[in-house]
Amino acid sequence: MARAFKNTPRGFSATLEAAERQLMRGLFQDVITLLEPEVVPDEDPLWAMVGMDSNAHREDFGPPTDRATMRLLPDSNPDDADASLEFRRLSERGIRERKIGALREAALLMESGSILLSEQTAPRFAAAINDVRLVLAERLGLESEEDAERIHAQDDWSKAESVDEYLALVYNFVTWMQESLMQAMLKSL
Repeated sequence: MARAFKNTPRGFSATLEAAERQLMRGLFQDVITLLEPEVVPDEDPLWAMVGMDSNAHREDFGPPTDRATMRLLPDSNPDDADASLEFRRLSERGIRERKIGALREAALLMESGSILLSEQTAPRFAAAINDVRLVLAERLGLESEEDAERIHAQDDWSKAESVDEYLALVYNFVTWMQESLMQAMLKSL
């Protein structure tokens, strides 16, 4: 069974079982897949060099159509579609790359039973976990207090009979991991 993050002299430490690490690696990879942009065979090297998405000049460029991806990459100004689109053109590629980098780093940390995070890596790990939670929350339709209560009521892996019940348990586990890390980080202040 997983042991919560704790503050140690070497950093923030936690222990996960093999199945828990495999689950987390899979979740991190799933979110990476959501965030990876389409491969453009004739990518403009100038656009890539300045960190802009070469797709951004296309007529059909816009916000993600998948609701979970939209939660990861929300509009910058929900009241101004043109301003949001311009911000997306200028920044989305960099945001995607930072998120993917944090998720890949988190996935690599799942290689051994003990996780040790430095003060520098802990915020990136927390951000990666948060991205996983956002995707799971969207897939579960988590939008209200009632939804949260329904999801948090799931607490027995042996009683999960549907995909949503299993996802609720996964969401609760990921939430527990994030909360334990945040508590350990707060104690270090």
